[in-house]
Parts: sequence; C-alpha cells; structure tokens
Amino acid sequence: MLTSFFAKSKPINITLVLVLLSGFFITANFHTWFLAFEIFKFFKILGVFLALMLSLFLLNFIAKKNDLTQRSAYKVLLFSVFCASFFSLLKDYNVIVAATLILLALRRIISLKSQISVQKKIFDAAFWICIASLFYFWSILFLFIVLGGIIIYSPRPKNWLIPITSAVCVYMIYCSIHLLVYDQFYLMADWYQPYNFDFSNYQSFKFLTPISIILALTLWSLVYYFSIIQKAGVSLRPSLNLILFTLIIGISVGILAPSKNGSELIFFFIPLSIIVSNYFDTGRDKIFREILLLILILMPFGVLFIQS
Repeated sequence: MLTSFFAKSKPINITLVLVLLSGFFITANFHTWFLAFEIFKFFKILGVFLALMLSLFLLNFIAKKNDLTQRSAYKVLLFSVFCASFFSLLKDYNVIVAATLILLALRRIISLKSQISVQKKIFDAAFWICIASLFYFWSILFLFIVLGGIIIYSPRPKNWLIPITSAVCVYMIYCSIHLLVYDQFYLMADWYQPYNFDFSNYQSFKFLTPISIILALTLWSLVYYFSIIQKAGVSLRPSLNLILFTLIIGISVGILAPSKNGSELIFFFIPLSIIVSNYFDTGRDKIFREILLLILILMPFGVLFIQS
C-alpha cells in the first residue's frame, strides 16, 4: 500500500520521489533545455534543477532534524507532487532558487532552539532571505519568520539589530557587483516588484483543479496539526508554531505575488508539506489516507494531461 511504502524514509523512497520530480522538471523544460539548445541556458537550467533537488533534501533534513514529522518520506513526496502540478513553477527559475534559499534560512531559524551560535544563525537566516528577495522580491516577507524566531528563542535587544545588519551586507555586496557589471547603482526600483490582486489566472482549469485539491487538503490537515501542537512537548511546540507562521507568510507571498501563474505557491508548499505529512503520519483512517495519497500522486499527471 502507498501509505505503508512512504511511511518510512528509505533511500528507495527518496530516489523514487527524485525521479518523479526530475521527470516533470525535464518535461516542463524539455524545449528550452534540449531542443533550443544553448550551452549557457543548459547549465543555467541544470543549476536550477540541482537547486530544486537540494530543496527536497533540505526539507527532509529540517523535518527530521527537528522532529517536525515522523521519519517518513511523505513531506518530500508531497512537496514534489505539489510542485509538479504547476508547470509554470518548474519553468520559473528565480522562484525555485528563492525557495531553496528560504529553506536554508528556515533551517537556521528553527535551529535557534539549541541556543548555540544564536547571533550567527540569525545573521545567516536573514542573509539568505535577503538574497532570496533578489530573485523573488516578496520572499522578503520571510524576515518576519526571523523576527518570530528571535521572539521565541532569544528576545535580547541586540538580536533585533542583526537582521538589519544582514540586509545592509547583502545590499552592499550586490550593489558593488551591480556597479562593476552595469556601471550603475542598484536602486529600489530595480528590486521592488509591485503587488497584484488579480487572481483571474486561477480560473483556468489547469490551475483551478490542483489549487482546489490543495486548499481542501490544507484545511483538513490543519485540524490535525492544531491537535498535534496542543499535544506536543514544551521544546517542540515553538518549532511547530514557526511552521504554522511560515504557512501564513507563504500564503501572504502568494496573495501579493505580481504574477499569479502558480509559481508563487512554492513558498506555501514548503510548510504545507510538513503540515500535511503530520496528517499522513498520525491519521488513523487508513483507507481514506490511501485514496487521498493516490489522488495527490495522480494530480500532476492529470494536470499534464489537461495541458497536453
């Protein structure tokens, strides 16, 4: 059975998930990557592909290291099928790189609970998020996660200045590079992307179908997740709350995104994969979970059929 197979995080499980996501990524980028071959584009897309694969390992590492889920392969499977259901996401190289950087930041934020190298971790997390914002502006909202981590784990006055220091460092480094390459300063206008509340693209069947399934799954899983938070120990509860806060920020990024083509949802998929994984880990309705997991695995194939 599917739930039994993915209930364990073994190399074979992770390998199958990697093959699944790789197949959809190659399909989405086949024309650009191979048919319209250019050596620079080839290595650019290869780098993005490796970043996407890295994001799976980062997500798995964060969840296992901090006991955010049980030791199953559900979170990487869910993240893969969510991403594979939106070809526009797999073609948006900036958003994939930004999401990978956000995962690097999230890893540092949640590890604040160890109280080891707190200031360095705060700096690193803010640094990664600021770099991510250069690829996708609205990912800057994840700085609120850094502030949340400071409030929860180390609310000392001097720690509040560290994210500002990180932002200044990123600006100075990038501005210097920009000045050398383009012979002009990097301005706010170059960085900022205007928000957009036009959701008409979501009315398309290829978007409406997976979004409807994912939203229903989100509401269903949150009921279980709130129960898990209430039952969690004192040391684990702050980390689970941070994932919930990350979900809210991910939704905010999607709402404010300048282009509603599905790629903006990747930031929402990161915490959602962990939250839904908890449902599959702890839910007792085995038959329903089997059917639901089968639907989720088939979802990207259905979207591929709709688009073909």
